[in-house]
Amino acid sequence: MTKSPLWITVFGLGAMRPAPGTWGSLPPVLMAAALIAGGLGPHQSPFLYHLALATVCVAFSAACVVQGDRAEAHFGYKDPSNVVADETAGQCLPLLGLPAAALANFHVAAFTLLYAFVAFRMMDIVKPWPARGLQRIPGGWGILIDDLIAGVYAAVMVQLMTRLMLS
Repeated sequence: MTKSPLWITVFGLGAMRPAPGTWGSLPPVLMAAALIAGGLGPHQSPFLYHLALATVCVAFSAACVVQGDRAEAHFGYKDPSNVVADETAGQCLPLLGLPAAALANFHVAAFTLLYAFVAFRMMDIVKPWPARGLQRIPGGWGILIDDLIAGVYAAVMVQLMTRLMLS
């Protein structure tokens, strides 16, 4: 058997148990937290913050599309649990649009990041329409698209929660 594709498993996070998708969702949240803590959040340094998260989203989306067929052949089934690049890419979406009020202080920012993480994981597990159906697309696009849709739903949830909670 060949070596596991590194990018698509997010450098081995996909092998972590339990819940490899949860492990694969953590890097963007930790990166966003580090950027915010370092004074490089979306409102202090919008270009750098958004560039960093967009780069992660695009890089791991590309990994899914390019390495998806190979990963499915390597692991022997459709959308294998070891493949977590899709979760890494999808988790970036709710983090890209954080409202300024959601980062007002440490506690609110920590809660918002936690909520973005939980909202994405919920949407990824539930797979609301049309995510579940699009997951049947063959290869890397089928691996990726449901997680991007989950990310969009989670972004809406974060927007609603922060605007309702902080209004």
